[in-house]
Amino acid sequence: MIEIGRICIKTAGRDAGRKCVIVDLLDKNFVIVDGETRRKRSNLVHLEPLSTKLDIKKNASSEEVRAAFKAIGIDIKERKPKAEKQQAATQENPIHHKIDSKKQKK
Repeated sequence: MIEIGRICIKTAGRDAGRKCVIVDLLDKNFVIVDGETRRKRSNLVHLEPLSTKLDIKKNASSEEVRAAFKAIGIDIKERKPKAEKQQAATQENPIHHKIDSKKQKK
């Protein structure tokens, strides 16, 4: 039942309740997942496999995973890297950026 392309729901951690897909099998206890969750190693105990399987290759990129989810009707938001989030935040509210830069100088 645990195979590449199997859709699962995370049952533990900060991504609990979110859908993900297995993109690589590491060993008998751990896999790499991606999808509504962060792309990360996950313990099989923390996954609930569903009956649906996506047609993706081993180590598929996040874009390929997002396209496969979209093909079955699940829309996944694109996640921004941390640096882009900070840059976007400073453009929206430059006052906070000035305060943060003063803290860093100390």
